[in-house]
Amino acid sequence: MGLTIGVDIGGTKIAAGVVDEEGNILSTFKVPTPNTPQAIVDAIAAAVEGARAGHEIVGVGIGAAGYVNRQRSTVYFAPNIDWRQEPLKAEVEARVGLPVVVENDANAAAWGEYKFGAGKGHRNVICITLGTGLGGGIIIGNKLRRGHFGVAAEFGHIRMVPDGLLCGCGSQGCWEQYASGRALVRYAKQRANATPENAEALLSLGDGTPDGIEGKHISMAARQGDLVAVDSYRELARWAGAGLADLASLFDPSAFIVGGGLSDEGELVLDPIRKSYKRWLVGGNWRPVADVIAAKLGNKAGLVGAADLAREPDPIM
Repeated sequence: MGLTIGVDIGGTKIAAGVVDEEGNILSTFKVPTPNTPQAIVDAIAAAVEGARAGHEIVGVGIGAAGYVNRQRSTVYFAPNIDWRQEPLKAEVEARVGLPVVVENDANAAAWGEYKFGAGKGHRNVICITLGTGLGGGIIIGNKLRRGHFGVAAEFGHIRMVPDGLLCGCGSQGCWEQYASGRALVRYAKQRANATPENAEALLSLGDGTPDGIEGKHISMAARQGDLVAVDSYRELARWAGAGLADLASLFDPSAFIVGGGLSDEGELVLDPIRKSYKRWLVGGNWRPVADVIAAKLGNKAGLVGAADLAREPDPIM
C-alpha cells in the first residue's frame, strides 16, 4: 500500500515516523508536547509535515492515550490531555490533507509487537505494558480486538482487590495499583521503611531515606542482591502473574508479550512473573501454558503499530 506515518504522543515530545510495510522506520520528526489540547493537535500536524518531507505518504496513524471510538476517529476521553469527545481524525486531516486513523496507544504498541516484534508467528497474543501504569492489547485470530465500543483491553483497571487501593481513575483495587512502576516504588519504600537493614544498597543509591527511592534505584540495587529490592520485584511479579492467569482463562493466548519500561529489566522481572503466572493458572499442571516473553520493539512499538494500522481500510473489531 505504500508508506505511512505513525504518531506517538508522549508527555514531553510528539514523534512522527515514516514507516514502510515491513515495519522499518525511514525517518522521524519530533516536536515538544504543548500544554493545551488544541496546541497538541497543531503539534501533531507539524510533526507529520516534518516527517513526510521527501516521501509519498498514503495515510497517518495516531496513537493516543485514552478511550478511542470504534470508528478510529474520536478520543472519548484522555487521562493526561483535556480531550473529551475530541474529533482528532477530522482535525488532523484538515491540517495535513491525508487520511488519518486514531488508535489507543496501547493497542498500537500491541499491534506493532504482534506484527513486527515478539509476536511474529503467533495468531493469538495478549500484550501488556508495565510502565508507570498498566495497559495492554488483544490480538485474537490475527486481528486487533477493540470491543463493541472500541475501548476493550483497559487491563490496568480490572478490579483485582475489592475496596483496595484508590486508583487515579476513581475506582479502587485496580490491577495497575499492584503491578506497575508506581507499585514497585511503593513496595520498595514500604519495605525499606520496615527493614532498613535489608535495604542498605537501595538506600545508598538515593538520599539515604525511603522517600528518596526511585525506580532506577530498585533495579540497580536488585542486581546487587539487595533484599528489599529483590523482594519488591517479587511482589510486583506476584500481582502481574496473577493477572496474567486471569487473562489466560479469558483469552487462552499462545503468548503474553510484556512491554513497557519495566520489561527493560529482562529476566529480573520476567522470571518471577512466569513463576507467579504458572502458580495461579487454573489447571496449570495439566494444560498447555502460554509463553511469557519480552517485547522487542521498545519505545518504537507504538509508532510502528500506529503507522501499520493506518493501512487497515476498516476498523478491526
